[in-house]
Amino acid sequence: MNLLRGAIRTYAWGSRTAIAEFTGRPTPTPHPEAELWLGAHPADPAYLETGGGAESLLEVVAADPIGQLGAASVAEFGDQLPFLLKVLAADEPLSLQAHPSAQQAADGFAREEAAGVPLNSPIRNYRDRNHKPELVVALDRFEALAGFRDPGDTVDLFRALDVEALTPYVNLLAGQSDADGLRALFTTWITLPQPSLDVLVPAVLDGAVRYLSSDDARFVGEARTLLELGERYPADAGVLASLLLNRLTLEPGEGIYLPAGNLHAYLRGLAVEVMANSDNVLRGGLTPKHVDVPELLRVLDFSPASEAHLHVETVTDGAQTRYRTPAREFALSRFDLADGEPTQVGIKGPRILLCTQGDVTLDGSGTGLKVRAGQSVWVPADGGSVTLTGRSDARVFMATVDADA
Repeated sequence: MNLLRGAIRTYAWGSRTAIAEFTGRPTPTPHPEAELWLGAHPADPAYLETGGGAESLLEVVAADPIGQLGAASVAEFGDQLPFLLKVLAADEPLSLQAHPSAQQAADGFAREEAAGVPLNSPIRNYRDRNHKPELVVALDRFEALAGFRDPGDTVDLFRALDVEALTPYVNLLAGQSDADGLRALFTTWITLPQPSLDVLVPAVLDGAVRYLSSDDARFVGEARTLLELGERYPADAGVLASLLLNRLTLEPGEGIYLPAGNLHAYLRGLAVEVMANSDNVLRGGLTPKHVDVPELLRVLDFSPASEAHLHVETVTDGAQTRYRTPAREFALSRFDLADGEPTQVGIKGPRILLCTQGDVTLDGSGTGLKVRAGQSVWVPADGGSVTLTGRSDARVFMATVDADA
């Protein structure tokens, strides 16, 4: 059991204060900090703090995969930690994106390797062979676009905006299955030539302004998001695409699960995110980064997903709340620790424990650690059970492999 020092990733959409405040560092930071990676991804592994300095978690796992990961995890997922835990801080919207399935990732990686595209190339889509299902849980109010909305509700939104230029597109949603209609409309919009976007996007934004001055409140969040995206990315096809997605607001502790092919864009907020150990992203807009529309269209799932379907069911047993997802590579739990009452964690696999609130003492295998909010701990599979004792309404998130693995 060792303290874990995460790797901070700086992207333009990040925050100069949120992650720094979370980890107890001075603010503002010189650059926007977007993600704190806690894992063993080759692109940016975390480091274990040891008596002799610091050791890469990637190298520690490679030296003893059975001891660090456990025989069950190695048998199913190989000699690499199968999940990646992050703290995500968004002050600005992220790109419109989706992630591939396992087969799509393997095929895409092989294609780009054969084509000689360097792993660090800005036009590289597939940086590893893994799929990337992900679970995001809000630490504060967290807003996102995720999953295609029911087409009937989207037609209602179009009518509420009262933009004549949208009328022809309603027909693309009608007269065919929901998924086929969404595929037709999204594909049409995301491939519109720029002169057409230069006309349609401003017309839709004008409709949003008019709508917000009306008495109708059903689509206020959608209209405001539309205007925000239009201001940051004028005449971007992703602005139109936002009209097709569910707009979600997560309160602290609430989570959504995004499987392969789910189109999404996080908007703002601080969250814990756990995913299969991958960095594969296919982007379609709302970003200065590499956009690959044909590849995005190859991986998208156009089936509508309701907000209720996206929200993750939780099961609480004492201090532990489990977030239930179909993912095999990871499982996430939250521990809300009563002051001074010990809670035992008996999971057999590898564990990363992240304190997000208060102070916690961890005892296990003859060793003890004290951590505060913003600190994390690596517990290997052979580390045995750990007892958590909190102070000041402490809260800890634990990422591990699926309980059945």
